[in-house]
Amino acid sequence: MPTDLLTFSRDLTRKDPADLDLTDPGHLNRTFEVADALLDSGADQSELRQLESDLITTAGNVPLLLHVAAKMAVSRRVMQDLTGPAHLSVVFAVYKEHQRILPPDQIAGGEDFLVRKVNQLEWLFNGRDDLTWDMIVVDDGCPEGSGRIALDIVEAKHWSDRVKVLFLADAIAAGDPVTAPLTTPDDSRKGGSIALGMWAAAETVRAGHVIVFTDADLSTHLGQTGLLMERILGGGFDVAIGSRREPHSVVIKKGVRNTRGKLFIYLWKRIIGVLPDVVDTQCGFKGFEASVVREIAGDLLEKKFAFDIELLIKARLRREDSIARVPIAWIDSEILSTTTDIQPYLPMLQAMVGMYRAYLPSEANADEFAVFIEDLDETAWSRLVENIPEQITRKEPAEFGGFSGVSAVELRRAAGM
Repeated sequence: MPTDLLTFSRDLTRKDPADLDLTDPGHLNRTFEVADALLDSGADQSELRQLESDLITTAGNVPLLLHVAAKMAVSRRVMQDLTGPAHLSVVFAVYKEHQRILPPDQIAGGEDFLVRKVNQLEWLFNGRDDLTWDMIVVDDGCPEGSGRIALDIVEAKHWSDRVKVLFLADAIAAGDPVTAPLTTPDDSRKGGSIALGMWAAAETVRAGHVIVFTDADLSTHLGQTGLLMERILGGGFDVAIGSRREPHSVVIKKGVRNTRGKLFIYLWKRIIGVLPDVVDTQCGFKGFEASVVREIAGDLLEKKFAFDIELLIKARLRREDSIARVPIAWIDSEILSTTTDIQPYLPMLQAMVGMYRAYLPSEANADEFAVFIEDLDETAWSRLVENIPEQITRKEPAEFGGFSGVSAVELRRAAGM
């Protein structure tokens, strides 16, 4: 092993570009090469984790792919050290992904994400016959036929033994209980399809079974999945959630959405008191022990964008010390994003009020915030976003669990209500 892994890694990537283009096959393949070089150095888990830390705290300006590759290397080392047997199921939904699913030589901005995700899992699991995986893609009622395109790719690649494509519309028509109360895919915004996919994955009982849901795009490299599996299979947690708000997280996010996100977190923290330690509820990279999925995913109230937090509430109520936060590398994928123009914060908050009333005991301050959120309309929400009190904007979201310095009354005034 090199005596100085940090120097070795920086020399290794000295000629690599600073940014990581999710549509460039050369960039993506290079992450595998760098991760393999780190593994081939002979570094163990602790040394690779130290490299992660050094890259963030002392390495200065290094290529983004090196940060990603370091997390991939830790993840693969974890998988190599894992005691089998174990099985991973990866679930994701597709909606208007008919362009991003294509390779970039067919359309500008294409990510070829289905092929890439399979390649990432094959790399992660290579060399361990007792560690296996499958993938479930769920069409969320896509009018552009994303599910059919995915199915065509699966059939052309002869992946049908490991990659399954489901259609939410078919499950609703068949009366599948996990889809209730949906009557049409139009009532789902990802949540209905993720619940269906997770439930389908959990139906088969396997040893060491972890179910991970992710986003369709390539924002989160699945080579990091070992980081989630380790916390569940080796750490005793029921749930491991990828987080973009930890000291060792690596996040590249375009656009200016930080203050609005802070307001969102501050508000839901006022009503969902059972998750004081969780900040990043919406990162699309969460793992669950399969038996827990069978207990909590079959009757979700929320089938839209806030489904993540309902799963976390139910997991925490089931067992207090059940959720692990895992710092990940996450690169925003916006070129052909299907959610760039969607701003679901207010509907998500109002869905969370429903969860508060369904799952948690009534509390006076939480009730006041719940009523305030219910009274908001889009006009008032827009005014509030333009007038977020400084006590909120100047704090970090991790502080909001213990900070309630801005009252619902003050926020009503800021929203012009």
